[in-house]
Amino acid sequence: MNESDCPERYSLALIPLPDSSHSTYTLEETARLAGVPPDRLRYYCRLGLFGSKREKLKAELIFDNDALYELRRIELFRRSHGFSRKTLRLICGLWQEIEDLQAELRFLRTR
Repeated sequence: MNESDCPERYSLALIPLPDSSHSTYTLEETARLAGVPPDRLRYYCRLGLFGSKREKLKAELIFDNDALYELRRIELFRRSHGFSRKTLRLICGLWQEIEDLQAELRFLRTR
């Protein structure tokens, strides 16, 4: 695919937020900060891309800086590589598994 085949170009940057600013955001604020429609964020939650605690939509979903970072990372992969929802689910599952293994390794190293 060359540049003339893709009329829209997206620009997305992953910006880590400082640990000291542990903010929480509503679904609408999170969607706005990540530059995605709120319906897409709800869809990602139903797919389980943010873990099982957000799969079943409750009255109001709350997101933190970590979830905002994950959403930006998901969107980066979706936009730049054109991943399908099945692929996004697989990748998010693998990211979570890697994070769990890293946490376990850190724990074992401190013993």
